[in-house]
Amino acid sequence: MEISAAGRLEVRITAADVGKRVSVRRLTDTEDTTEKFTDTVGVLTSWDSGVLTITRKGGESVRISESSLVAGKVVPAAPARRRGPSATYPELAHVSSRAWRPVESERLGAWELRAAAGFTRRANSVLPLGDPGLPLDEALTAVRRWYGDRGLPAYVQTATGAEGTQELLCAELEQRGWTREVTAELWVGALAPVADRADASGVVLSRSADEAWLARYQRKGVSGVALKVLGSGPSVWFATVPGEGVEPAAIGRCVVDGRWAGLAAVEVDPALRRRGLGSVVMAALASRALEEGASAAWLQVEAENVGARALYSGMGFSAHHAYHHYRDGSS
Repeated sequence: MEISAAGRLEVRITAADVGKRVSVRRLTDTEDTTEKFTDTVGVLTSWDSGVLTITRKGGESVRISESSLVAGKVVPAAPARRRGPSATYPELAHVSSRAWRPVESERLGAWELRAAAGFTRRANSVLPLGDPGLPLDEALTAVRRWYGDRGLPAYVQTATGAEGTQELLCAELEQRGWTREVTAELWVGALAPVADRADASGVVLSRSADEAWLARYQRKGVSGVALKVLGSGPSVWFATVPGEGVEPAAIGRCVVDGRWAGLAAVEVDPALRRRGLGSVVMAALASRALEEGASAAWLQVEAENVGARALYSGMGFSAHHAYHHYRDGSS
């Protein structure tokens, strides 16, 4: 925290610092007479009527009374990463978007409106990477109209927790009644260790998802639209570990895009889990991506998926940023 030359804690932030990453310490109310302090780090998203709102890395908003502050300062926009490939949020947002393309899209300034007949929120949400070219309320009205014309709810995909993410936009959406429905994380890691982790000789790679692959895929009854989304991306590969029956023992998907390989849809027969098949699938896809010149990998994981988080952490992956889907409260 900020300490003056006289050794006192000082509050060195003001309402003019809204939008910046800050670290604050506040006095916490307690029933006993012992003073207790709580530290909060995140982006200062508002300072109104004596109340600060700080958005943490995971997207949670904390409201703090100005009168409870004992110290505060502006801190660097993003902490130094301890491991994994270096990347900015805009770079990863573009790469991950190219790996899961909608069947229809339209530009609204620097925003991309995406639709795919409702197949996944990612392919049916706005990706707001910059200025929409309109005041926010007008832009959101245009978004509602665009998705309404297609019989779809209006979603906006945002991110928090890294350089260039959208904490301020999250706060603006929440103030306007948009509801955050889903939060997940994008993790990054070096690609070569993934390829070296397991013997992938028994994995079959294909450029398309055949009936056997789709039989294991968690989203049953995949439509033609879904097949287009699954097959989209600069260089797409599908991995299959044959099983004893019609459905494979395990599957996976990878999209190679320059230095990046996006790993997804790694699914294992429930009866065969904890046998390393997930690692085998990822090793096969990583090896192919290395052959195409990639050196880094990204993947997406939900907070409650404890097993996947443990697997990916053991492979050297770590969280880069959190991303969220906000739904229009009027739809």
